[in-house]
Amino acid sequence: MAKNIVDAVREVCLSFPEAEERPGRGLPDYRVRDKTFATLAVNHHGDGRLALWLNSPPGAQQLHASGEPDLYFVPQYVGPRGWLGVHLDRGNDWRTIAVRVREAYEKVAPKALTHDMGETIAIEPPTETIDPEDFDPLVAASAQATLARVRELVAKLPETSEAAQFGNPAWKAGRKTFLSAHRRRKRMKLELWVGPDLQATLAEDRRFVIPRYIGHRGWIELDVEDRIDWEEVTGLVLGSYRHFALKRMLKVLDS
Repeated sequence: MAKNIVDAVREVCLSFPEAEERPGRGLPDYRVRDKTFATLAVNHHGDGRLALWLNSPPGAQQLHASGEPDLYFVPQYVGPRGWLGVHLDRGNDWRTIAVRVREAYEKVAPKALTHDMGETIAIEPPTETIDPEDFDPLVAASAQATLARVRELVAKLPETSEAAQFGNPAWKAGRKTFLSAHRRRKRMKLELWVGPDLQATLAEDRRFVIPRYIGHRGWIELDVEDRIDWEEVTGLVLGSYRHFALKRMLKVLDS
């Protein structure tokens, strides 16, 4: 039976006593007694990497990331705390990967669990990488079609530009973001500003969700995976654009 890289990571990480898998933004963390020792990071914020982030022992990050930079790196966010990034698709030997994972496990696990663990697991290397949509969900044909329509719509608005925001496309009116798109768990979403009053009304429709981090500023998230009312989307996008656009931009729009 074919085994991909995600399967191989799971096989290694769950080989240790009381290790368990927890979902994290659609991809797993691996923990022992609620302490994370490994995180699978797939194209995290568009960084192009298929990697493990390991809660490695002191000194390991400096040793490996500087000594073998083709195989190891300092990951975002957790790097300053000593975590080690391990490339999974650049020829790193899976016996060595298993040893690195074990070191991270032993750092956080209670001594009662690490006292008599025996030899580190030796797995058969994976024969496949991962599905392209798992690496970049926006490569799906439906997502590309939606993005094409959004870009066509935004292109008609004065002084707009597209940029990457946390690895996903976002559109700016001048310097201010007024629209973004992402796809997680095979659901395509648009995020835009609607203001608190309209936000409360829209949230009664299950297609809309108040986003976690920017919802308090009047933003809404619209699920457009199954059906898209482009007249509705156009109105929402235009409203968000108008909120952030400068007067000179609105003058051009309304001329």
